[in-house]
Amino acid sequence: MRNLFLVLVFLAAPACAQEPVFPGDSWEIAQAGSYGWDLDGLQAVNAFVRDSSNTTGLVVVDRGKMVLAFGDVSELSYVASVRKSILAILYGNAGADLDQTLADLGMYDVEGLSERERSATVRDLISARSGIYHPASNAGDNSADAPARDSQEPGTYYLYNNWDFNAAGYAFEQLTGRDIYDALEADLAVPLGFEDWDRSAQRKSGDLSRSRYPAYHMWISTRDLARIGYLMLNDGNWDGTQVVPAEWVRQVRALVTPRDEMNPARMRSDEFGYGLMWWVWDDPEARAEFAGAYAARGYLGQYIVVLPAIDVVIAHKTKAAYGRPVSWGTFSAIVDRVLDARR
Repeated sequence: MRNLFLVLVFLAAPACAQEPVFPGDSWEIAQAGSYGWDLDGLQAVNAFVRDSSNTTGLVVVDRGKMVLAFGDVSELSYVASVRKSILAILYGNAGADLDQTLADLGMYDVEGLSERERSATVRDLISARSGIYHPASNAGDNSADAPARDSQEPGTYYLYNNWDFNAAGYAFEQLTGRDIYDALEADLAVPLGFEDWDRSAQRKSGDLSRSRYPAYHMWISTRDLARIGYLMLNDGNWDGTQVVPAEWVRQVRALVTPRDEMNPARMRSDEFGYGLMWWVWDDPEARAEFAGAYAARGYLGQYIVVLPAIDVVIAHKTKAAYGRPVSWGTFSAIVDRVLDARR
């Protein structure tokens, strides 16, 4: 049986406005009733997650307090493409000129890059608009739907393409002189007080015969993913310290590619546009709680959802080694039940 830990503390006191707080060594547990949550509704979330999903970790944070935790939220596991959204945050302290081109940085690859491809900028990479469709060192993107090589002007065409994201990791290290994992530790894990950080667990991978740029995979716990989401919710501020520049956080979560410009065209019926390695809600029919919302999304069911309209962060994991995914549809059903539990 899964290790199950559900935080549901109920007091029959009226809901009242409370200032956000920040976790110290651990998350403070909210008293659900006085914090604006319905006990029966949270129990319904628990039952659905237990019976209808392969979730291994779920954390819901409201104004800095944990109102629900399911599974082993301390377990370190692979966060898949959530790594890209985390890299976007790290760029905030890089002090780098994002208009530098691949040519400026001396970047090339196994199959070569054309002059036009090498004119793509770092900003093009982190917005998935480079126009470079060189094979990536790892799978898990929309490269099967890519246009022909050298057919798109950099900056003009969105495609979720791991080559862009992996090259952005290399560019980060070139621009800053820092290893990505050292930056993750110094710029996020330490100042945010990650409870489960393990520098030795982090490692790059990929087929370097396909591309010289490996994927910078990360292993982070569910409750520490929630800390990342809470930092984003608070404009890069952590308990009075500006960990990441607020203006950068606003850029990261702002629409660069609206939903009606997403590629391939089938993505235009989804709820998302794209920012700087973050998915941004762009659905006029979405429920009110999704106003200004954005998400990090990873293969099999790794998610961070930030809901600024209601000061809520939801972090979700399924352990990739189990090979039992939690689809976006199933996770969306979990989120809807969480929102239904708010009074």
